[in-house]
Amino acid sequence: MSKPPRSLGRTHADEPHEQSVASRLNWLRAGVLGANDGIVSTAGLVVGVAGATETQSAVLVAGVAGLVAGAISMAAGEYVSVSTQRDSELALLDKERAELRDAPEAELEELAGLYVSRGVSERVALEVAKELTAHDALAAHAEVELGIDSEEQTNPWHAAWASMLAFTLGALLPLLVIVFTPIDLRVYITAVAVALALAVTGYVSARLGGSPPGRAVIRNVCGGVFAMVATHVVGLLIGGQV
Repeated sequence: MSKPPRSLGRTHADEPHEQSVASRLNWLRAGVLGANDGIVSTAGLVVGVAGATETQSAVLVAGVAGLVAGAISMAAGEYVSVSTQRDSELALLDKERAELRDAPEAELEELAGLYVSRGVSERVALEVAKELTAHDALAAHAEVELGIDSEEQTNPWHAAWASMLAFTLGALLPLLVIVFTPIDLRVYITAVAVALALAVTGYVSARLGGSPPGRAVIRNVCGGVFAMVATHVVGLLIGGQV
């Protein structure tokens, strides 16, 4: 006796069917980039200043100024970038609406052709195109032809706030560590704390993205350590000349 077919609506638990992949990647990208940039840039800044002077107040002022400037810059950059993407998506949807209104038969053939190009037979592709068009023609064309969600565009404010918050949280770590540790050990302790933090963010970002964490951790840690070494050397050189 043959087994009954599985339900067509059944999905895999580890695949993001219930959440927009574009939205998830947008949040992930903004958060990870913001946290990494906050950790690395602020760590490089305070370690560089610490190489030039032993005054804790100078390190604190430089760190706070870098945190504020960096958080605002990250938020503004994300807002502009995602706004541009959103405007492009809306323009494409408007164009698709006009084409569906003015040439519905041609659009139906185009949708069927897209399914044929993906390996579906012409008969089945035409039936699928007709059913999807009857249900929601714009959504069908937006997904298959444009690769976007007609109901959910990327939100620039979400990306901006996520980036600002992530940068601030990341920047606080090296700033607080270097300010509240003994002067003779502050650079070394900060370097260790930053390396551990970058290892964590690299691991988390890789796991959320479904990629192997090893390479992401190595990239993050090596980049952060290189930035701190470079800025500390600059601080030592300039501090010795001033």
